[in-house]
Amino acid sequence: MARTSARILRLLSLLEARAEWGGDDLATRLEVSPRTLRRDVDTLRELGYPVEAIKGPGGGYRLGAGSRLPPLVLDDDQAIAIAVALQTAPATVAGIDDAVARALTTLRQVMPARLRAASEDLDLTTLRNYWEFSAPPIDVATLRAVGAAIRTQHVLRFDYLAPEPTLDGPAGDHELRPPRRVEPHHLLVWAGRWYLVAYDLDDRAWTVLRVERIRHREPPGPSFVRRALPDEDLGRYVRERADRGDTAAQWPCVGSAVLELPATLVARWAPGGSVVEDLADGRCRLVVGAWSWAGVAGLYVTFDTQLYDVQPPELAAALRQVAARFGGAHLTDAGGAPPPAPPRRSPRRRGGGSAGSGTR
Repeated sequence: MARTSARILRLLSLLEARAEWGGDDLATRLEVSPRTLRRDVDTLRELGYPVEAIKGPGGGYRLGAGSRLPPLVLDDDQAIAIAVALQTAPATVAGIDDAVARALTTLRQVMPARLRAASEDLDLTTLRNYWEFSAPPIDVATLRAVGAAIRTQHVLRFDYLAPEPTLDGPAGDHELRPPRRVEPHHLLVWAGRWYLVAYDLDDRAWTVLRVERIRHREPPGPSFVRRALPDEDLGRYVRERADRGDTAAQWPCVGSAVLELPATLVARWAPGGSVVEDLADGRCRLVVGAWSWAGVAGLYVTFDTQLYDVQPPELAAALRQVAARFGGAHLTDAGGAPPPAPPRRSPRRRGGGSAGSGTR
């Protein structure tokens, strides 16, 4: 029975790997007779898999679309990928959070112990943001190494890529900074980017790191005892960190300006994919992008503060245009009557004659 079940699972895997199979080819790959192959196909159909027969010389089979969800067969990488996708799925449908949680629980219940541990290593917090966008890819090996270090409470040793933000597009060339040693505590995803909340052993301070810039070293460091977190709300902690290592997202228009506001405040309310640089004295520089220069200008207007060192000239022009447009708007006090409508022009008749003149 065990051998038969393994053969049926292999048959299913082969059917999923190719659009169509010849009957003789399938039988040869499975090392069975055509009669045994037909029995195995019937078994898959009883389980709910819509295996269709192909007519023609020699015949064949293909996997069609079914009317109900059959049992799934996943390899190790597929299982981990689904577990990560479920945890980072955007909650744009009402009530989907509960379904996602149940699906993740179901998947972990049937996982082998080694895969369950790997998926639980990536127990992370996902924060929603209206400005989510495609983020730099993360190496799977790095993600697993970070997750395992968090679960087993071992010091993470790695090299870190330093960003070089520019106004002309994505970050420029990167350079490896000196090796770092941190106590990793939590993974968090915000606006499509992965962050690690950790305690830096060299700086003796909490830090927020971008996971895709980590190049971990083998083997991991010694074990550590978990510390009290810097904030009970780690989501707020990450959002308010101006030094979390972000670079400007790849928007068509990206601008920069100095704001008379503290970096912690601007970092909290700036959209995902923006960069906040702390300039001290209660000021900061904000680099932010949008689809148009008017859109970038509108984002700066929302902070309602004085702007300095506005770059590039296109952004300065957009800000002047916004100021002129709203400066001439018809505004009233609360409860006041709206301004009178402009007079309507009388329609002109063809031929230039006046109404009632009888001219044709």
